[in-house]
Amino acid sequence: MRASFQYLGRGSWLAARDPRVTLLAAVAFVVGAIQLRDARQLLVALILALLYYALAGIPFRRVRFQWIYLTITIVLIAGINTIITGGRAGGFATADLHVLFRLPLLQAPITAEAISLSASQTLRFLAFVAVSLPVAYAMAPGDFAVAMRRLGLPDRAAFTLDLTIRFLPTLVNEFAETIDAQRVRGWDPLAHGGGPVTRIRRIAPIFVPVIIGSIAGAEDTIDAMDLRGFGVGRRTWLRELRFRPMDWLLLGLFLAFLVLATYLNLSGNSRHYLLPFLVGG
Repeated sequence: MRASFQYLGRGSWLAARDPRVTLLAAVAFVVGAIQLRDARQLLVALILALLYYALAGIPFRRVRFQWIYLTITIVLIAGINTIITGGRAGGFATADLHVLFRLPLLQAPITAEAISLSASQTLRFLAFVAVSLPVAYAMAPGDFAVAMRRLGLPDRAAFTLDLTIRFLPTLVNEFAETIDAQRVRGWDPLAHGGGPVTRIRRIAPIFVPVIIGSIAGAEDTIDAMDLRGFGVGRRTWLRELRFRPMDWLLLGLFLAFLVLATYLNLSGNSRHYLLPFLVGG
């Protein structure tokens, strides 16, 4: 059985919108935010993304782990880029860098420009998370394929993307089921004790049955679709989608953001911004 992300936004304002709007809004925002470099503009984009995220009505306690994990990952990646580039990127490539301190062991310089770049990257990717989570948790699981088909994708492509989106939660479910099966047999691969290497060695054998089960499940899905004649002829869809006034309004706002971000980029009004408090003014 193919699993899907939990429908946590059920009954929210955003869940009542046409699913195509949720997909197009996320794409428009990502394409627009990629073009912004100024940390002040990205902060505004993050605020807009969080307001949009609030419309999805996703309980924070249900996605707390995702937010913590993604935030830590983003901060680590931005921090590593800070060390690697040293601030010599974009508009700061030829500027005189303001060295704040050096790392004790690596002696790598940490500059005001590097921290400014790191802040911009962090704001940008956090905004991406805010507009992406509603796609996973505020869209009905059965609407992914029909929404992509109504956007003009062929049946095969729509179902391929739908199954790809379902792959991660399916894999998580199979991993949990395999661990439960081992615990019933008296062996707990997640038991406490031992160092990191010991824990990795203990859990490594779990991946073999999980991978084999995933392959077998994929073959079962293929066989089921073949038995139902998928791809033989033109497919009909029971779900009808229609844009409503609020759908057009929401989509128009995101398209306006995309146009504005594109204008700021092409006109040179979205450059890397040096945080003034780092250089004393």
